[in-house]
Amino acid sequence: MAAGGPVQAALQVAQALETILSGCVGPEGRQVLCTKPTGEVLLSRDGGRLLAALHLEHPLARVMVACVSSHLRKTGDGAKTFIIFLCHLLRGLHAATDKEKDSLISKHSHTQGRHWKTCCRWKFISQALLRFQTQVLDRVVDQCLSRHFLSIFSSSTKGRRLCRSSFQLLLEAYFGGRVGRNNHSFISQLMCDYFFQCMACESGCEEVSELVDDCFVELNIGVTGLPVSDSRILAGLVLHRDFSVYCPADGDIRIAFVTETIQPLFSSSGSEFILNSEAQFQTSQFWIMERTKAIMKSLQSQNVKLLLSSVKQPDLVIYYAGLNGISVVECLSSEEMSLIQRIIGLSPFVLPQASSQYEISSAALVKFCKPLILRSKRYVHLGLISTCSFIPHCMVLCAPVQGLVEQHEGALHGAFKMLRQLFKDLDLSYTTQTSGQNYTSSPLIYKNRESNQLPEIVSGSIQRPPQGTVEKNEGELAKTHTYLKVHSNLVVPSVGSETCISCSTPKVIPADTHQTDETRRCLSANKTRIIDDRDSFIESDPTTESTAENTRVEASYENLSITKMAGKGSMLPVRCKPLEMGASQSYSFSSIPAGCVLPVGGNFEILLHYYLLNYVKKCQQSEAAMVGMIIANALLGIPRILYKSRKGNRSFPQVYVRALHVLQTNQPMGSSQTGLESVSGKYQLLTSVLHCLAKILTIDLVISIKRQPQEIYDQESEEEL
Repeated sequence: MAAGGPVQAALQVAQALETILSGCVGPEGRQVLCTKPTGEVLLSRDGGRLLAALHLEHPLARVMVACVSSHLRKTGDGAKTFIIFLCHLLRGLHAATDKEKDSLISKHSHTQGRHWKTCCRWKFISQALLRFQTQVLDRVVDQCLSRHFLSIFSSSTKGRRLCRSSFQLLLEAYFGGRVGRNNHSFISQLMCDYFFQCMACESGCEEVSELVDDCFVELNIGVTGLPVSDSRILAGLVLHRDFSVYCPADGDIRIAFVTETIQPLFSSSGSEFILNSEAQFQTSQFWIMERTKAIMKSLQSQNVKLLLSSVKQPDLVIYYAGLNGISVVECLSSEEMSLIQRIIGLSPFVLPQASSQYEISSAALVKFCKPLILRSKRYVHLGLISTCSFIPHCMVLCAPVQGLVEQHEGALHGAFKMLRQLFKDLDLSYTTQTSGQNYTSSPLIYKNRESNQLPEIVSGSIQRPPQGTVEKNEGELAKTHTYLKVHSNLVVPSVGSETCISCSTPKVIPADTHQTDETRRCLSANKTRIIDDRDSFIESDPTTESTAENTRVEASYENLSITKMAGKGSMLPVRCKPLEMGASQSYSFSSIPAGCVLPVGGNFEILLHYYLLNYVKKCQQSEAAMVGMIIANALLGIPRILYKSRKGNRSFPQVYVRALHVLQTNQPMGSSQTGLESVSGKYQLLTSVLHCLAKILTIDLVISIKRQPQEIYDQESEEEL
């Protein structure tokens, strides 16, 4: 550590982890076979599971895996990309610091020359990385990258609505890198069906994703010894318990919750019950029996047919429950009780202290209550009537062996974590200045804090909100949208009031021999105006103290061309943000809107790489320029691996050159691969890697301890007594 610094030591560790994970990246990735000392075998392509299965001794390797695990617990995605991106950052940082030792040192720093290899230098670089993320990266995403965002939501007069075809493309891309090729299509379709069956309304996607993520263990059942194709969805809630007593009942069934034993005790907590004779004991026993009988009779008179208990009930309660036709399920976990309460909104009732009669104020009904047998295991199947946006359903995941069941469970749980982050706005540290003056433009879509309408994909097409739709943000900006729809071969209008005229001379984007480009132009009554604020962002360096006003470049086009790649490729439309001007100005926080997606295949990395290079060219500070160049070059590590096995026009150099040409000419950027990925998930991954690298750079010394120190206690310590 002292000789080579934390970068060199961390680079050696990251390269070893990258070697393991790089082979299973992308839809064409292979599976990795791991054997444990216990003889257990793991065959998987899930980066998180592979890293967790490794027996790591190097402390830096443990730090990296801990950072990956922390990221996965929040986002559920990006374990392999995390390690690969971190490895490329370390390579770039190692090369840059060896080549230009003084490039990252501040003018006011006293650690120069022979002190370059000291800890102060690495801590300075660590701070520079975090500063670059908050001051530059957030602004690049908000002002430049946001023009390319697509939306997974469809436009609707009643609010945002989740588009099923876009949702399916998102899941297929997600499971393509985690589940075997034979099962990933089936698992993605199973989850898509499950999610839409659980939504009570079109706007309940966020609540559903949060609830399933929190209670995933209680909402799925693993069954071994059956093929994966036998996996299915069951309506209702399946409790991982069996009935203590089961009494069949027809029609709607009223249920009750208890968190304590129904049978009265001899004495309450903190009190003492004294018996002076056997007769008193028998009298007390008789009173307890009669009181328990009266309580169960009271529940039966109120038509309670199911009793759910979080504690073990005495045999006397079970006996009288059977006599009164009340089914009992006991020893429910706190997670199961919490899930049931969230679904039906019912709280446990408190037993009466003085009277055996108790009126249940809040009633809850279930459609059915019956036992369920899956491979010799018995469960309780309840048809709960939901009072929230979640309609209870359970997934039965089948597989020949337990290991495959666990892999599918982990992949599905990670997908719900990813959706949970996708369905909410991701706040950025960058602030924008808004004005009170209204602006109107067509057909471009502008993002604001309150209404985030982006192009959406419906049935393999890209849609924009209808023209004439006016939205207001905090500064009362009026915005006009147009509605374009791109089908597999041509552009057609998506609303009846609009007209679309095909042009005889299409604008062609360079393509390879495996693809066919077809371009159509949608003419509008007014001229399309594209405001390019990219150069103005580059001129304004957030890390400098320049007060020069930003300039903007405007280009007017009579026609807006949209290019569609043949096959099932997706599109990235050109999307710009307005420049806020006016006398009355205010500031608002920027964010990545909920539902923002991009086509898979390295589009996020190439786009961010391009805009960071543009920033570096005009940056006036060597510190920010060097960090920006390192991050920009490291971003290309993922697309290089994705296109590693492809040759000719489909190789990475050809794809990269075409992407740069498209971006430089302000043309829509096409993608030859199917599938979508979450923008917020990709950006959270980027920031997590930067924070992990900053943490590694602050390590001054690693001390190796062969065994844990033994704790020495005094002979008369309280622990021994």
